[in-house]
Order: sequence, then C-alpha cells, then structure tokens
Amino acid sequence: MNKIFTPKFIFVASALVIAAFSRLIPHPFNFTPIAGMALFGGALLSDKKLAVAIPLVAMFISDIFLGFHDQMLGVYISFIMISFIGFWVSSNYSAGKIVLASLSSSLLFFLVTNFYCWLIYPMYTKDLAGLISAYTLAIPFYSNDVFGSFFVNTILGDLFYTSALFGAYHLASLKFPVLVKA
Repeated sequence: MNKIFTPKFIFVASALVIAAFSRLIPHPFNFTPIAGMALFGGALLSDKKLAVAIPLVAMFISDIFLGFHDQMLGVYISFIMISFIGFWVSSNYSAGKIVLASLSSSLLFFLVTNFYCWLIYPMYTKDLAGLISAYTLAIPFYSNDVFGSFFVNTILGDLFYTSALFGAYHLASLKFPVLVKA
C-alpha cells in the first residue's frame, strides 16, 4: 500500500472533509469545526505538510460554498498556527492535553484574527491603542446569537468538534487497530 494512503490517513482525511462540510449545515454563530480540524490534522497526520494542507483545503472547499471575505487570510493563518498546537498534541496525547489545546486554540483564533483585522482595516490606528480597540470592538461579534458568546459558542464549539474528532478516532482505533499505525 502507498506509504501516504494508510488506513489512518484515509480515516483522518475523511473526518476532516466531513467536519469541513458540517460548516454548510445550519449552526449557532461561531460554533464551527475550524479549530478542531486543525488540531486533529496536526496531531494525527504524520506528514506535517499534509497535516496543515488537508484541513486548509477542506476549509477552502467549504468556503467556496459559504463565500469569501476580506478576513480569510487571518482565519487561515490562525488555522495554520492551530495545526502547530496539534503537532504538540501528537506526542502522547491525552484528554487533558487535548482540552488544553482546544482552549488555547480558541484564544489563539481570537487573537490572530482580530490582530489581522487591526492590520487590514484603516479604522484602527496602527499603534497599541488601535490594537486594543480592535480587540475590544471584536467582543460583540462573539455574541451574535441568542446563546452566543465567545465562551459559549467559540470555546464550546471548539471543545465539541475537537472531542468529536478525537473521540471518533479513538473509538474507531479500538475497533480497527490498523488505524493506530502511522
């Protein structure tokens, strides 16, 4: 069998594509699989280039249907950085490490995407006060839903999808031990 297309690779890549397409079904604002996908790919794909590329491609394909926007580069940069957190998770991952990685990813996404907004939008002065303003003004965007807030939707969404992806892999690997092999 091809060294790349192992059962583990096929399972992980398929899970990432399914997660990306879950963005297309109705869901609460900011309750998305983005961070979970990046963590999962980073942690379980042994080829680190593919660990970054596959979640990005899956995300891009779903963005074709959802529409492109001027903040996409910031989102994709945060996605790549979250994959690096997944690399850290890959060595001896545990439930606690995965939860910590998910929480860190939520915070990283907020910091990176809003830093990017500060960079690209002329409404913000390019100094510390402008950066603080960008972060402060971003907070209301995390409460666009009846149940929405940064803590409810973003953090719980990240924890949900991260748990679902890692949990599905764990359960599948118990049933099919061949998935554990790189």
